[in-house]
Amino acid sequence: MSIDAKLFCSRISAGWLHQFIIASRICISHSIHCCMSVSLSEATHALKVESSAPRFTTAQVEALFELPFNDLLFQAHSVHRKHFDPNELQLSSLLSIKTGACPEDCKYCPQSARFKTGLSAERLMRIDAIVAAAKRAKQAGAGRFCMGAAWRSPKDKDLLVVEEAVRQVKALGLETCATLGMLTQVQAESLSAAGLDYYNHNLDTSEDYYAEIITTRTYQDRLDTLAHVRDAGMNVCSGGIVGMGESRSDRAAMLATLASLPTPPQSVPINQLIKVPGTPLENEADLDEFEFIRTIAVARITMPTSYVRLSAGRETMNDQMQAMCFFAGANSVFYGDELLTTNNASVEHDRALMANLGLYSLQH
Repeated sequence: MSIDAKLFCSRISAGWLHQFIIASRICISHSIHCCMSVSLSEATHALKVESSAPRFTTAQVEALFELPFNDLLFQAHSVHRKHFDPNELQLSSLLSIKTGACPEDCKYCPQSARFKTGLSAERLMRIDAIVAAAKRAKQAGAGRFCMGAAWRSPKDKDLLVVEEAVRQVKALGLETCATLGMLTQVQAESLSAAGLDYYNHNLDTSEDYYAEIITTRTYQDRLDTLAHVRDAGMNVCSGGIVGMGESRSDRAAMLATLASLPTPPQSVPINQLIKVPGTPLENEADLDEFEFIRTIAVARITMPTSYVRLSAGRETMNDQMQAMCFFAGANSVFYGDELLTTNNASVEHDRALMANLGLYSLQH
């Protein structure tokens, strides 16, 4: 066992360590490959196939979900260690630059004008206010600054403001990301020309379950925006939300779709549903914590070179759960006390957790 593995294991219980060692020996003896539809080598090799062929079927991804927990984590961590420094985290800060009054009906979102969540709508922020927030984020330790606006799609006059904000934020030495709704190809190219590094547009869930969550735009609309972003030369940030009442098959299908895009997203945020009072999902049952960790692990295996972000919902996760997610392959977090309009783990707590786990920030 490597030194890094010993350091990790020293922080978990002796009983779990014993099970982990047994699982490791099982993997080493190759018995894991006898009970899987997708082996480690097959999963890694699959990313090299031509874009016209699916890299993973939903059935293959479901087979990963069905693995014994220790076996799944061993495989996910092996993939993670092969492609990344296992103790390095990419830190992003997220700011709502235009809040509320969104015409969409996403059932999870407090910014929808259709739901009474007590959220006050706010106009698009001034550029100087956006840049001031970016400076604070950089001082706190973030390496990427993400700007979110509650639009179905941006108007061209608003896009000009965002583009200038992108230019000024980049001048601070930060990577830039934006999530503004659906884009046309022309809009994507304009953002790319302004220097935007990443564009976020989540699939949210599987295509089959999608209509249970959103009816005001189609799944294909989301895929089209991702294609425009790719074609414009920007990095794609796309993931989903789990815990919205979907099945494991839906989670598997979502990850299979993401992994089988012409180029898998460079950043994959996995969000745990934040149940905001006033939204249709406010009383949704909690997702099992081990199932969330499994989702992180499967995302890492199916998209081995992508950054997998432990995204919304961290405020309700204990340190042990977050540590397991990092071991399973999460290597990015939203860093800051707020996520758009909901709370996030505090900067002070994140610093303490990173120090306790021996994690450090990625210097991009």
